[in-house]
Amino acid sequence: MNERSSSSRLPHARRATRPTEARIQREATELFYERGFHATSMRDLASALEIQPSALYASFPSKNQLLAELVRVGHEVHLASLRAGLLAGGSDPMEQLRAVVRANAQMHMAYPHLAVVVNDELHALPPELGEPGFALRRQAVALLTDIVARGIALGRFQVPHPAVTVAAIGAMSLRLPYWFQASDYLTPEDVAEAQVELAARMVGVVQ
Repeated sequence: MNERSSSSRLPHARRATRPTEARIQREATELFYERGFHATSMRDLASALEIQPSALYASFPSKNQLLAELVRVGHEVHLASLRAGLLAGGSDPMEQLRAVVRANAQMHMAYPHLAVVVNDELHALPPELGEPGFALRRQAVALLTDIVARGIALGRFQVPHPAVTVAAIGAMSLRLPYWFQASDYLTPEDVAEAQVELAARMVGVVQ
């Protein structure tokens, strides 16, 4: 798999069922990533796909609806990965935090172009199309907030400003798609574990 297809790939579990839709979503991810949503037209996308615009509109009636689908896919997979991490962490809030932070980092490194498009372009959508993405995002924040709150209640975490800490922990992975490149010196696992250690320090736990 080449660098372009690897970076712009979509999560397998949420990939479109029809091959044409899958191609459209992958190419849209790449063009929105490279040019930005507003600078990419549906005609540009049809040309890149070497299909007629009518075939494109048959799958996605508007550019906004295409972006909304990518936003939904990205947020649903992100939330699912955090929930899986929460379950893997058992009942201990520190283990839950470690697993969720690790999952957050891994997701952003696994789908970097999708993550950039979702985070940069969500606000370009009209409210009725953007709200499902914002709702999923609020659920992700609530999940992390609950972990931190339980850690404080149990005396495991020392957090003077919980809301600030939650925001900082959640934001750590957002910039990964903009700079991270895997190498022999810095692997995705290295980055994820570094963020786990940083999160632990943020809640007053020294690894």
